[in-house]
Amino acid sequence: MAGHSKWSKVKRAKGALDVKRGTMFSKFSKEISIAARIGGGDPAANVRLRSVIEMARAQSMPNDNIERAIKRGTGEGVDAQHFEEIVYEGYGPGGVAVIVEAATDNKNRTAAEIRRIFTKNHGNLATSGSVSYMFHKKGQITVPRDTITEERLFELALEAGAEELTTEEEQYVILTSHDQLYAVAEALKHASITIEGQKFTFIPDTTVPVTDEAAAQQVLRLCDSLEEDDDVQNVYSNLDIPEELLAKLPA
Repeated sequence: MAGHSKWSKVKRAKGALDVKRGTMFSKFSKEISIAARIGGGDPAANVRLRSVIEMARAQSMPNDNIERAIKRGTGEGVDAQHFEEIVYEGYGPGGVAVIVEAATDNKNRTAAEIRRIFTKNHGNLATSGSVSYMFHKKGQITVPRDTITEERLFELALEAGAEELTTEEEQYVILTSHDQLYAVAEALKHASITIEGQKFTFIPDTTVPVTDEAAAQQVLRLCDSLEEDDDVQNVYSNLDIPEELLAKLPA
């Protein structure tokens, strides 16, 4: 899964994961509303809702915000709002494939803005299916490295039904099939494992090396601009920037 680790490393190195808290809360709020709309507002009976609430609380999202988001999803009160999940596909400079997950209450507005961002950053929005076939949807669970040994976590993750465990600088990354994410996460929690994050992700089958500095900067600007959009929840790519070039790029 080299493509996954490369893209994660690029995002960390360039600061794309240091999202402002307000933006983070907005993304959590939409995810909570969508989960509540699809599976109901009771976290005990809705594992997707329970999972995202746990992640939101881990980032200190206030309970009032969480409750309002649940009510928006279930249609209660004056704040009722309907968000739709939409996946956009496109290409960036150098032929890099990009998948964008959005949550929106206005599909026309969001589609127009996503197209504008691609065009402005030397990319192009593509038709559905033209990019996604190059990726596999997986579940991803992260565990802090200082909380457990790799051998013990590997044993527990394998027993719970995980597919793969990789070690990064500060965390372990566990991959599952897309339909086993919540089951594996719950099993690890019952084993008293500290889970830092859990989500669905797209893993590229192959990566696209970008060795030209200008093209690399353009791709990073494209991905950063997409992630900064209010309607965008997640951005995935098969970008692979060599370590030596990544070190030279401005933060």
